[in-house]
Amino acid sequence: MVFDGRWTARLPEQGGVVFLIGMRFNKWWRADRWWPVVTAMPRMLVHLGRHPELGFLGGRSWFGRTTILVSYWRSADDLIDFASARSAPHLEAWKAYNRAVGADGTVGVWHETYLVGPGRFEAVYANMPAFGLAEAFSHEAVTRASGSSRQRLADTGPA
Repeated sequence: MVFDGRWTARLPEQGGVVFLIGMRFNKWWRADRWWPVVTAMPRMLVHLGRHPELGFLGGRSWFGRTTILVSYWRSADDLIDFASARSAPHLEAWKAYNRAVGADGTVGVWHETYLVGPGRFEAVYANMPAFGLAEAFSHEAVTRASGSSRQRLADTGPA
């Protein structure tokens, strides 16, 4: 559903996490190396979807030579706990990547982690469905008090 007009995102007082992760096909002809990496992420997302208590709030993927998943998490602790949990699919996939690819350069992987909170981010969505931070946390109409980027960056809590 598209929300007409201008909207913004509101995060809880404790904030949240934006986690970017992806891979790069350095040697596209080496499918034997990159296929296991490509197929690991969907398994992780299915696991996270079945376990909302783990703190994953959602994400979007884009594909190309370099792929990206932009994901949203309740907290850094939730993200780190998932990545290191023996009962979750990430740890074994990371070990398999290191055994199969290691430093041979066929497949690159990368991630970036950002801690965000009220007054520490700015977002505006015009004529869009709930998206990004607004979809993961809270989606609300832009008001007089949140009409400019400066106002949204100065926001420190609920209206």
